[in-house]
Amino acid sequence: MASILSSGALAQTVPTSQTSNTWYQQGQEKIIAKLNQQRSIKAKNVILFVGDGMGVSTLTAARILEGQLNGGMGEEGYLSFEEFPYSALVKTYNVDAQTPDSAGTMTAMMSGLKSDAGVLGVNEDVVRGNCASTKGNEVVTAVELAEIKGISTGIISTARITHATPAAAYAKSADRNWEDISDMNIAENPERANCEDIAAQLINFETNLEKRFLGVDVDGIEVVMGGGRRHFLPKDAAFNSADAVSAVEGDRTDSRNLVNEWQEKYPQGRYVMDKAGFEAIDAETTPQLFGLFNESHMQYEADRMNDIAGEPSLAEMTAKAIDVLDNNEKGFFLTVESGRIDHGHHAGNASNALTDTIELAKAVKAAMDATNEEDTLIIVTADHSHVFTIAGYPKRGNPILGKVVGVGSEEPSLAKDGMPYTTVGYANGLGYRDLGNETDADATYSEGAMAGRIDLTSVDTTASGFHQETTVPLGSETHAGEDISVHAMGPSAHLIQGTVEQSVIFHLINRALGLVD
Repeated sequence: MASILSSGALAQTVPTSQTSNTWYQQGQEKIIAKLNQQRSIKAKNVILFVGDGMGVSTLTAARILEGQLNGGMGEEGYLSFEEFPYSALVKTYNVDAQTPDSAGTMTAMMSGLKSDAGVLGVNEDVVRGNCASTKGNEVVTAVELAEIKGISTGIISTARITHATPAAAYAKSADRNWEDISDMNIAENPERANCEDIAAQLINFETNLEKRFLGVDVDGIEVVMGGGRRHFLPKDAAFNSADAVSAVEGDRTDSRNLVNEWQEKYPQGRYVMDKAGFEAIDAETTPQLFGLFNESHMQYEADRMNDIAGEPSLAEMTAKAIDVLDNNEKGFFLTVESGRIDHGHHAGNASNALTDTIELAKAVKAAMDATNEEDTLIIVTADHSHVFTIAGYPKRGNPILGKVVGVGSEEPSLAKDGMPYTTVGYANGLGYRDLGNETDADATYSEGAMAGRIDLTSVDTTASGFHQETTVPLGSETHAGEDISVHAMGPSAHLIQGTVEQSVIFHLINRALGLVD
């Protein structure tokens, strides 16, 4: 148990098991080695954007699609953050996995050390699924350090707020799937009763942090917005929200209503669950904001207008969060995840994945417009890539979601089987679907995998409901293991160059905000 006497003693919040970790030390050394460069180092604010599953091929395709939607050829454009002055490649593997998962990758970005796949906020010594193994192996995250320093914090996601990427910012769990107590199967694993589910950890963040470090007095995460209401509500239809999809929305089997518990902790805070409530928030007078806009994940951007109660966009949530957080003169640290890029790819639907990537770029632009480059570091990256490809020899300006049409031709190119083929595709997954104008990529899961070639001659492959062909049939498309990119602007941005381990991103945030002396 560490003891904190002042912000000047923040170094004591990071346990020796964390600072002595090789990943932590190597990342710190890379950042320190660049400190002699004469550029602004300290930032008042840091915003970390994570495009879940936003690999380099996704960036390229989204850039082209955005340009084509705006009437251009596409290839000549840039997503908002691609024009940032500094960028690097990032190695994403987990300690135990060549191709990573989001829990291990976000833990690396939040703590400065790599960990195993499937675990949150803990080091590599944890055994997945073993509750007891978390004890003593918890790491300290940038969100926790920011809170201890008196900086305001926020976490936004279009996925469930208890999902792996956002949860890595605040939770310690031997399994990313323990989103609420019903997921822990305590009846058959009684030792798990000693661990707290992820949703409960979010509600108890302030209490848990103060217990963990004696002398610390924090005021809790100021802004939390995303999906995942089901993990905060009792398994009782009486607690259903207005836009509940299931007959019983809540999943919790312990009868706890965590929304009510949050409201009791923060009586001056605002809880919202729809677009009307979101728009009614007065950012100047709202000290805490808790938004849960869907039973499960929030809608894909293309499908958002079909939500029953209405949802804010990622750009709108980002702007609102900044308006709330910048009330603190000491600054803020905001984490923003575009979680459904990943889900569009898993469903084998490039249209949804790319549309959500474009929305992420809009959210970054909103953050740029609301902050000052002189005092705000903005980082945009991904947690991992996907087996998403751009191939063939299409001519310049050919629709990125269309069939390949070669240079000098007006007709689709034909493969050796005599059939046309698309520019973008997937190496594995559920494969071909022609769902017309369907804007919910997850509709594909109602059918089995369909690998191999399909005659696409009369199929509109640019339609939102088209799912690309695949080679290897799987129940869901998988992550990929190649490097992803990171883009940065603002104080300390120049410290991120070359090819780095994913854990270095924490050290960049730490150096900019001065979290650990």
